[in-house]
Amino acid sequence: MPSDTSNPPVPTGNTFDKYGSTNPLVRRLMAGFEGTLDELFTRAAPRSVLDIGCGEAVLTSQWAQRLGDGRVVGVDLEDPKLAAHWARQRQANLELSALDVTGGLPYRDGEFDLVCATEVLEHVPAPERVVAEMARVSGAHLLVSVPHEPLWRALNLARGAYVSALGNTPGHINHWSRRGFVALLARHGEVIAARSPFPWTMLLVRTR
Repeated sequence: MPSDTSNPPVPTGNTFDKYGSTNPLVRRLMAGFEGTLDELFTRAAPRSVLDIGCGEAVLTSQWAQRLGDGRVVGVDLEDPKLAAHWARQRQANLELSALDVTGGLPYRDGEFDLVCATEVLEHVPAPERVVAEMARVSGAHLLVSVPHEPLWRALNLARGAYVSALGNTPGHINHWSRRGFVALLARHGEVIAARSPFPWTMLLVRTR
């Protein structure tokens, strides 16, 4: 879907540094998330990676270091704060650029071994179209995660967050149960691993 250039999309969602947080609860939750992500990334064993919605490129940079000379590309919406973070990421095999993925992906069929979207698909309009594009440019696997609904909203309400929005995090326009998310991804490949690091759903999908 073409973006509206008169009102371009901007990054949305949580604005705190969840990877660098010192909050004990956040650290515990993120340890589960990152441990599961590492398990599935290792299983995929990619030689090249496209990271959709890479944010500050925390994970993207780690993957670039891990792959050595393997190509790693991260894309996200144009934003000065993100650009400032990216400017500090200097690795020969790492490319970071601004891209609105709702307009399609400018890459060849099967160009990347692994295409990732962690905590992204809940934010995008027409998520099935984005997933289809991800599957097109994937040569082997997709690695994706989203908040597990309605648990995510319940946890927000329990801590008194976003009460007027019934616990919905700002920018979340799509909501899936584990079963619903598996069904979406299964239309674009074989779901070979489904994990539930609390409170997320994370899938590894074989595309070819």
